[in-house]
Amino acid sequence: MISENQEPLLIVGTGAMACLFAARLSASAIPVFILGSWKEGLDTLRKNGVVLISDNDKKQAYPVKVIPETNHQLKIRFAILLVKSWQTRRAAMQLCPYLDKDGLVLTLQNGVGNFETIAEIVGVERVCLGVTTLGATLLGPGRVHPAGEGVIYLSFHSRLESLAEILRSAGFIIENVTDATALLWGKLVINSAINPITALLRVPNGEVLNRKTARALLRAAALESASVAASKGIKLPYPDPVIEAEEVAYRTSGNLSSMLQDVHRGTPTEIDSICGAIVSAGEQTGVPTPINQVFYHLVKALSVEDLT
Repeated sequence: MISENQEPLLIVGTGAMACLFAARLSASAIPVFILGSWKEGLDTLRKNGVVLISDNDKKQAYPVKVIPETNHQLKIRFAILLVKSWQTRRAAMQLCPYLDKDGLVLTLQNGVGNFETIAEIVGVERVCLGVTTLGATLLGPGRVHPAGEGVIYLSFHSRLESLAEILRSAGFIIENVTDATALLWGKLVINSAINPITALLRVPNGEVLNRKTARALLRAAALESASVAASKGIKLPYPDPVIEAEEVAYRTSGNLSSMLQDVHRGTPTEIDSICGAIVSAGEQTGVPTPINQVFYHLVKALSVEDLT
């Protein structure tokens, strides 16, 4: 049962990461509210809670509360926004009426630009930037499989410590950082090197390392994206982008990237906020980005949005 004595936490989203966070928080008796737009996902969560499925196919359900669209009287102090980048503006607008005037939104999303979009809607003083290396695979509405442990990196905010303690109590590994932008770009470089290849080849992360041409593309993309970061004066949180990208692919070898999961479901991908963002930054700083441009157009061509 959800404890009414604990401070509730609002998860914005119904996808893999949203369900993973909701399950782990609920398992620690932290009241979890869910806000989203996917009707089938919300209906399933309302009925069954989040079902966490382990490697040995063991299933465990965890209760959550789905917020009715009309219940604007509810005010939440802490929210975590875990939607795709292309959904950020809609999600922030949906969240805004439920956020306490002294509330705080933590974004742990992929790509760049999400912090700025959220801040535009709820106010910059009510947003905190974070990065996570956790992974998860959505197996169906409200059904999630954890895809490896990771760290949550949090930038400084004067009201963040209480939220950090809630996350620690649920077993999440928290690290505070002074330069979250560098971490965000560090993840962006890795995502640009792994996600498009897995989406185009329809393979798990680790398979990229087993194919000579795919591995060569991973290396070239990592170096290209790192060059763009350097042109913007961003010091990445690792010395060698190629080694880091290969190590991430190895550590998450059985995982299906979020971009591949989107392709399988026939939903829009985050290619705009990953390779698209790198191409845009490269144009601004004069760094050529031919690999990211090709990845961008090929992944776009997979989407139903590309049909004319």
